[in-house]
Amino acid sequence: MASATPYDDLTRAITDAYPRLPNRLQGIARYALGNPDAMALSTVAQIASEAGAPPSAVIRFANALGYRGFSELKRIYRARLVERSTIYRERIASMRRTGGDKVHVLPQLVDSAIRELERMREHVDARRIAAAAELVAGARTTFLLAQRRAFPVAGYLAYGLAQLEVRAFLLDSVGGMLREQLRSIGRGDVLVASSFRNYTAEVVDAATLAREQGAKVIAITDHPVSPLARAADVALEIGDDPTVQFRSLVAPLCVAQALVMAVGYAQSA
Repeated sequence: MASATPYDDLTRAITDAYPRLPNRLQGIARYALGNPDAMALSTVAQIASEAGAPPSAVIRFANALGYRGFSELKRIYRARLVERSTIYRERIASMRRTGGDKVHVLPQLVDSAIRELERMREHVDARRIAAAAELVAGARTTFLLAQRRAFPVAGYLAYGLAQLEVRAFLLDSVGGMLREQLRSIGRGDVLVASSFRNYTAEVVDAATLAREQGAKVIAITDHPVSPLARAADVALEIGDDPTVQFRSLVAPLCVAQALVMAVGYAQSA
């Protein structure tokens, strides 16, 4: 296993500090976790504007993590960026700034999906996908839950796992019977739950209940600080850009497909 980088340590420090931070600093924390490139390249004023907070909050955020100022914090993000090629991201960022109109809806969505996949590749740890696959492959029963925008993720997982002959059930909560459906989950089972900003309370509550009943919980979500991630044994975090108005399902479905494929490999191991 590769040793942790200063950026890895910083991410862990933000995640650990998040519950204790004031609301405004939590907003900066969510932005920092979801937009490491912007943290490296943007000014304090730009970050504050994107995160919906005053510039002073960015400075306080750095201080809360033990840094003397934002410049000291920013060096860690820049060091991470040096290790990567930024040409493609700069081109996409330029396209984003140009805006568009209804004639260019499809190109805009394609550009947004590309950015989303790039962000997901940075955030999702392949080792976590492998760990999640081992849980599913060894489970007595795998239960799948998502609602609202995230529902297609659970639907795909139900289909994909069925093709592998995995005992999997979609918790559809028809008739408001979700809590009754959850009663059958217990030790030896796995719940794969998916929810993103703004998080569905029923899904988060279900994950917490399933874990209390002895089941393992896998979360497909956006942030380490999402309430669903905090309720999970394994969290697959795709990252999040709070400035995007119409968020696609490209990244979550890609993670779901990767999980199904990883389960297939785990079965044949």
